[in-house]
Amino acid sequence: MGSIYLKLCLPWFAAGPIPLAPPKAAMTIAVPHAVAEARPGRLPLWVGLGVYALALLAGSQLLNDPDTYWQISVGQSILDHHAVPTIDLYSFTMRGQPWVSTQWLSQVLFAGAYGAFGWTGPVVLTATAVAATFALLTHFLHQRLVESTTLIFVMVALALMLDHLLARPHVLAMPVMVAFVGGLVAAMDRRGAPSLALLPLIALWANLHGGFVLGLALIAPLGIDAIVHAEARLQKALLLRWVLFGVAACAACCLTPYGWDSLLAARRILNLGAALAMIGEWRAADFGHPGPLELTVLAGFALVLWRGVTLPPMRIVLVLGFVFMALSHVRNAEVLALLAPLVLAKPLGERVGRGSAAEPAAPRRLLFAGVAIGLLTGTFIIASIQNYAPYDRSSPAAAVTELKKHNLARVFNDYDFGGYLIWRGVPTFIDGRTELFGEKRMVEHNNASGLSEPDNLFRLLRDYDIEATLLRTQSAATKLLDHLDGWQKVYSDDIATIHLRKAGAVHSVEPVVNVDKK
Repeated sequence: MGSIYLKLCLPWFAAGPIPLAPPKAAMTIAVPHAVAEARPGRLPLWVGLGVYALALLAGSQLLNDPDTYWQISVGQSILDHHAVPTIDLYSFTMRGQPWVSTQWLSQVLFAGAYGAFGWTGPVVLTATAVAATFALLTHFLHQRLVESTTLIFVMVALALMLDHLLARPHVLAMPVMVAFVGGLVAAMDRRGAPSLALLPLIALWANLHGGFVLGLALIAPLGIDAIVHAEARLQKALLLRWVLFGVAACAACCLTPYGWDSLLAARRILNLGAALAMIGEWRAADFGHPGPLELTVLAGFALVLWRGVTLPPMRIVLVLGFVFMALSHVRNAEVLALLAPLVLAKPLGERVGRGSAAEPAAPRRLLFAGVAIGLLTGTFIIASIQNYAPYDRSSPAAAVTELKKHNLARVFNDYDFGGYLIWRGVPTFIDGRTELFGEKRMVEHNNASGLSEPDNLFRLLRDYDIEATLLRTQSAATKLLDHLDGWQKVYSDDIATIHLRKAGAVHSVEPVVNVDKK
């Protein structure tokens, strides 16, 4: 992996230090070369097609997340009842408690795609969103950077995002995020105000995914940069226009079935504290085991030292913010991958050469008709060959079938099994809706199932009058229940194990452990 990153960055390193003020002669040579190389208007199309094909071929990898199950289930419920959820209906521990789904529109789209085409539907929908995201990113960058530099950014972005390209709402929101933030950055680059045409984008984003709050947060720093670098006589008017746009954007974010609650609900995830560290995608970056994110940060640091890259102060703040977000929670690698290049494109283009902002005067209908036919044909062929389906590790199908025979209502389940239980209509103890269960419940469950605090397991079994457990076969809690008095193993496979509570068994903080029990 390290060698790949070195090759990607080699074109940057070979040129030596970047002067703060390049000679004019160098710029007159670089720009025409960039324009000649660019083939304007085509590169985003080919990048989008390539990414789409890769996503389709990866197919089932896009379904490798237990949350996909409950996202589709909630979407189907919205379609069936023509109403968005306002209370929890899927767990027995929080049933009836207030809960809103800030990603309701994505859930409806996934449910509709699944209902029409089975698992192929969510795969194609996700692949389309990913392809659109990279096409938009390429379009923005290619207007400001030469083709080779644009492709470096695109390839690094793809490497950073691979682990988080899943059939989930955040992916459907990614092209909207790139389009909205790209519009703000374009306004900053020209030292003007953002277009009001961006308001429908952030309204759409607010209905697709709770990450729209990042878009709101970026309005202020991008506006400040635009105002500071504008002519003095224009600054007051520009300030007013950015402020009005910010207010209008806040109002647009409330154009959801939940109104102002959309803004409040999006904050609850950030208040989970210690619980976030227990969820894989919310863990911090680990330089002890470097992956694409860690290598990208190190390569970027090396590039700055080698080439002497300089940026305006506010762009430095923005890039550092994106890096901090990615290092704090690996799921934010997509923010670094997609938004940092938007901020860096113009100043880097002024130093390494610009691409062409021109577009073809009239797109050839034959080309786009051919592309459309090719897409449909390729999709049909690949989908017919690939047998798309979620992985078994998060789909304990046989165990849940056995569990349903007992007609139980209070099951202590593994966190990763929650989405599949919702899918099968079994009330959960806990599931992927972390903002509903809160920090305390998440920490208690994690400590109980991992036996870092065994008393937690016995207390939860007692306090919630648990009738059965459905846990991973290799988990510490499963191994203990194998020997715990009052519990009987009734089913086990490589994925999940079911223990039933015996009639008359007493949940105790100090239960009897039978070491001879098998």
